[in-house]
Amino acid sequence: MAKPDTRRLDRAIEQTARKLKAVQEREMWPLTGPERRTILAALAGGSYKVLRGNNPARADRKLKTAWGSAETRLTAEITALRTERQRIVHEAATAKAAKKSSGWW
Repeated sequence: MAKPDTRRLDRAIEQTARKLKAVQEREMWPLTGPERRTILAALAGGSYKVLRGNNPARADRKLKTAWGSAETRLTAEITALRTERQRIVHEAATAKAAKKSSGWW
């Protein structure tokens, strides 16, 4: 039996890891639409507060929370993909062991 085909999952894991790194560097491209809107709203609100001479603490918290939730989402996605990859590899190994043990030789 050949090795399990995990190329699709490996590619998805690499892509998600790149997205996670980009989010950690505060790049906007890997974010979903609602995440972008939240971050832009927090930026606009904080800018307005600074312009008016007020404390932008609430906007800063909102911004940190939005970036943190994006990181959490991508981390969970990577974990799910790795778990699925491990399941496929385990199934292939089990099938290979069963095939070997079923023979008379």
